[in-house]
Amino acid sequence: MAAPAVDGVIGEYSGNDLKIKATFTVFLGIALYNSLELMVLIFASFRRYHGLYFWSLLLSTVLGVIPQSLSFILKYYDVAPLWLSVSLSTIGWYFMVTGQALVLFSRLNIVIQDSTVTSRVLAMIIVNAIILHVPTTVLTYGSNFVQSSVWVHGYTIMERIELTGFCLQEFIISGLYIAKTIKIIRLSPLSNKPNRKIMYQLLAINALIIIMDIILLVFEYLNYFVIQTTLKSMVYSIKLKLEFGVLSRLVFLVQSQHDWPQNHDWPEDHHWPRSSKKSEDLL
Repeated sequence: MAAPAVDGVIGEYSGNDLKIKATFTVFLGIALYNSLELMVLIFASFRRYHGLYFWSLLLSTVLGVIPQSLSFILKYYDVAPLWLSVSLSTIGWYFMVTGQALVLFSRLNIVIQDSTVTSRVLAMIIVNAIILHVPTTVLTYGSNFVQSSVWVHGYTIMERIELTGFCLQEFIISGLYIAKTIKIIRLSPLSNKPNRKIMYQLLAINALIIIMDIILLVFEYLNYFVIQTTLKSMVYSIKLKLEFGVLSRLVFLVQSQHDWPQNHDWPEDHHWPRSSKKSEDLL
C-alpha cells in the first residue's frame, strides 16, 4: 500500500493501486454512514436543541465529518474543481477536529469540579485551534495551487506537527477523564457492580480514543498520506459516536456516589438515565 508521500497532497490520487482506492473509499463510506446515523440519534435523543454539548456534537458531525469525507471523494477521484474539494476539506477539518475537542470539553465539568483545570483545557483548545489550523490552511492552499516543492515540503512538515498537536490535546483531555474516573470509582463500594461496569466502559472508551489517535500518527509518519487523511474521517466519526454514548454513563456514575455534591450544574440538554434526578425530563 505504499504511495508517494506527495500523492494526494496535490490534487487527485494518481496511483493505480486498487487496494489503496478500495481502502480509502471504504473509510470514507463508513465515515459518512456513521455521521448520518449520528445525526438521527442526536435529534431523536435531545429534548432541547441548545447548549455547548449539543451544538459541538451536531456541528462537528454536519459541518465536520460530512464535508471532510465528501471533499476527499471529490479530490482523490478528481470529480470536482480542486478549489471546491480543498475548501470543503478545510472547513470540515476545522469543525471536525476542534469541534470534537469541544465535545470532550463540554462534559469535562461532570467529573472535574476545578474551574482552573477546565479553564486551562478550554484555553488549550483555543490556542491549538489558532496555531495549528491557520498555518496548515495557508500551506494547504499553497501546496495545491502554487504547486511549488517548497510549499509541498512545508505542508508535509506542518501536517505532522498539527496532527501530533491535536493528538496530544486529546491525550490530555482523555487522560483527565481516565484519572478522574478511577478516582471516583475508588470512592464507591467495591460491591457496586453496575458502577464498576460503567467505569470499565468509560476507561475503555477513552483508551480507545487514544489508540485511534496513535494509529493516525503511525500512518502519518509512515507517509501514507491518502490512507491517513481518509482514515481520520472514519476515526472521528467513531469518536463522535462514542462521545454520544458516554455522557449518560458519566452522569449515572457520578450521581451514584453518595458524597458527590447534589447541587452540581449538570448539562440540561441531554436525555438522562432513569436513575438520575432529572429523569422527569425524559420524553
